[in-house]
Amino acid sequence: MAQIREYIPIVGQSVIEDLQLLADRLRGKIIQHINSTAVGGGVAEILNRMVPLLKELGVDTRWDLIKGGEQFFEVTKKFHNALHGRKESITQRDFDIFMDASSKNIEEVVITGDIVFVHDPQPIVLVKKKSDNKWIWRCHIDVSNPNQKVWNFLKEFIGKYDSVVFSAPSFSQPLPIRQFLISPSIDPLSDKNKDLPQETIDVVLRKYGISKDKPILTQISRFDRLKDPVGVIEAYQQVKRYIDCQLILAGGAAVDDPEGIEVLEEVKEKAKKDRDIHILLLSQNDIEINALQRASTIIIQKSLKEGFGLTVSEALWKAKPVVASNVGGIPLQIKHKYSGLLCHSIDGAAFAIKQLLNSPEYAKKLGENGREHIKNNFLLTRHLREYMLLFLSLYHQGDVVYL
Repeated sequence: MAQIREYIPIVGQSVIEDLQLLADRLRGKIIQHINSTAVGGGVAEILNRMVPLLKELGVDTRWDLIKGGEQFFEVTKKFHNALHGRKESITQRDFDIFMDASSKNIEEVVITGDIVFVHDPQPIVLVKKKSDNKWIWRCHIDVSNPNQKVWNFLKEFIGKYDSVVFSAPSFSQPLPIRQFLISPSIDPLSDKNKDLPQETIDVVLRKYGISKDKPILTQISRFDRLKDPVGVIEAYQQVKRYIDCQLILAGGAAVDDPEGIEVLEEVKEKAKKDRDIHILLLSQNDIEINALQRASTIIIQKSLKEGFGLTVSEALWKAKPVVASNVGGIPLQIKHKYSGLLCHSIDGAAFAIKQLLNSPEYAKKLGENGREHIKNNFLLTRHLREYMLLFLSLYHQGDVVYL
């Protein structure tokens, strides 16, 4: 784990000094993060990097997990899909399962924070334990067009929080509490994002039988229908008719996502026996993910819905040309034709990929612009600063706070 001073060459001395000043103002306060999983997905990834740095800065920061059985996580996955606007059959039994598990967590989770920071819907009911401390609900998903039945159910609990945080302006909803817009971030010094020697990249390519002799298209994401891996294969198949290339679909599974194996089987069926399609189930192997991204010619993120899309940030940080859907938080990262190409369909993705493969200098320029944009806006140090300002704002309700 990198120490805070190691970020100085990337972001500058003054940024780190500002973080220390903010941390000093929080001395004596306990920050308690609560979510549903320690591995898999962007929330766990951010907290794994952020919590140690906050502690190093002198902020007493803790991280706790709720528990849930198979039925609970099946329901929360349905909620997740429904909040993204996907059709789901939500029954009273689903709500009962959710509340039964939540009641057990209310009994078991010990609240120690002066500020309790709850992430996503799974632990949302814990706010029933609110006393004289401050509570924040952090929504990491795209709720721009949510299923109203699920949203109205959650809204009863959201209203009990002091503040809510969304990742993009389009996700904001009418609520009786203060709202903050804070984008997620990547850690440039993590195993997934740090510079790698070419020999490490080559070892990973040899391990998975990936050739360096033809262009590599890659999508890194969970095997999730909202990431549209089947659509990525269809776009690749269109490109393949004109340009000989290969496709990598690589990702892991989160313990709170029971659909992953089912979607993986659908992807394998769609790929059939195309030897140029490499389907890799990587279990939290960040060095290998880093190597695959760095080896790629073009990185794709063809999500149908997206809370933010940290895989886009990761790709742009590596100065890679990216073709991604114009959904969720992705347009905050990609300005079309400047720091990447946005698409709205399978045909659009295929067209953009062909354009970049046929114009390598243009592709290189998009990647360079993308890296600079990530450096200025979506690194962990900016995220730390905004969270600490948020924490301080909870004690200054009448003040105007600019994050």
